[in-house]
Amino acid sequence: MPTDMVLAAVRLPGHAECSDVHIRNGHVSAITATGERPEGFTAADTAADTQVLDLEGRFVIPGLWDEHVHMTQWALAANRIDLSGAASARAAVELVRNRIAATDLGAEPTMTVVGAGFRDAVWEDAPSAEMLDDATRGVPTALISHDLHCVWLNSAAARRYGVQLPADGLLREEAAFTVTRELGKLPDDVVDGWVSTAGREAAARGVVGVVDLEMTWNRDVWLRRIAGGFRSLRVDAGVYPEDLERAAGEGMRTGQEVDGGAGLLRVGPLKVLIDGSLNTRTAFCVDPYPHGGHGVLTVSEAELVTLLGRARETGFVPAVHAIGDGANRVALDAFAEAGTGGRIEHAQFVRQEDFARFGELGLTASVQPAHALDDRDAADANWAGRTDRAFPLRSLLDGGARLALGSDAPVAPLDPWLAMSAATARARNDGRGPWHPEQALTREEALLASTRGRGRIRAGNVADIAVLDADPLAAPDAVFAGMPVAATLVAGRFTFRGAGV
Repeated sequence: MPTDMVLAAVRLPGHAECSDVHIRNGHVSAITATGERPEGFTAADTAADTQVLDLEGRFVIPGLWDEHVHMTQWALAANRIDLSGAASARAAVELVRNRIAATDLGAEPTMTVVGAGFRDAVWEDAPSAEMLDDATRGVPTALISHDLHCVWLNSAAARRYGVQLPADGLLREEAAFTVTRELGKLPDDVVDGWVSTAGREAAARGVVGVVDLEMTWNRDVWLRRIAGGFRSLRVDAGVYPEDLERAAGEGMRTGQEVDGGAGLLRVGPLKVLIDGSLNTRTAFCVDPYPHGGHGVLTVSEAELVTLLGRARETGFVPAVHAIGDGANRVALDAFAEAGTGGRIEHAQFVRQEDFARFGELGLTASVQPAHALDDRDAADANWAGRTDRAFPLRSLLDGGARLALGSDAPVAPLDPWLAMSAATARARNDGRGPWHPEQALTREEALLASTRGRGRIRAGNVADIAVLDADPLAAPDAVFAGMPVAATLVAGRFTFRGAGV
């Protein structure tokens, strides 16, 4: 493989003139006018095996990051019944009924039938255990909501997993997470194969890295995958509170490169969940929901302050899941008391007086713009009259937060272009107008938030690069959302190379 490479005749976003991007030892060594050598270089300075690729005026940007994924769950979801289009509980069970009827499961099914992606918050009918039992006829069945905070089980699955089933058949929060973890216990080689496919598909969208917040001891899982040949992406693997002392005892800290990870694996943040979700109506809110209740606060402020302090002591950046405005208030208060920085994951609903606190405390808002469009109806129904501060990207940025865009895959697809399109257009091609367009970002801001603040390629950067067939600053919205990616490189190595490159 050549030690040096030149990406010739490329353009930077917003520029008409072409440049050459010179890569040496995995880094961008220089950017010159097309055909020119870098300053101080002679012909002898160019390696004999230098690869020069004429990219014919394509555009180059820093490689994209998805700052919040559940990689195993994303890979599993691609191999489960897709319930995202079900407009009612009845429609969901019909999809399940048809899949079971078309599948030879044997007389005594050993595998649980699994579906994923339902959104019961916008259904007019209510799910029930009886409804799912009637459709599944004794075949163990588990349906996971799009936000992962709820699992709808039939009676056979409840017996299999030893859970007490309420009349509606829905398990929420920790009970749902427990069953979801059990559903993911498939042979390692099967799951790793699916993850490998998901990684290649992400690379084909210009992705060079993900923050993986899978609810498990994730470092060793990724070491196994990388030892097995996974090379598509960089991975920052998160840690959960139950594993914090183990991680600290092994000398782990956020940002540390993991030995044996082929330069791709680093220790990620400490993930702390303190409330639920909008779809499940468990996000902790200041005002009550229309059906009553304020949601759930799963970690008290005092407990959170202790956790944040321990994270600071052990070198972990805390990433606090807070969706409701009440939960965001608690998270901000705890960060202030603990005297540490970090991230708030989601920040979907925030009080007006709290936006400036993100900047004052030096916090990152790790947000998922596609959720604004997926959940606009649920937000309008449950946060009526207050959605001017729901999914508030502009207000967070103006308040001084550093934005980091992601998908929360499988809640939304692992595709930063969909996220950036949702952030900038606040609409999709479904005939509906923009939802709270005053909260939109510019294209430049969305790119900054998807490239870890890099925005554009510069000499000295690691050569994590996406090559595009259109200018991301000028392409029409429809092209931008489905941006054609010609190639992706990680440290100067192709992870995706399309036809013609």
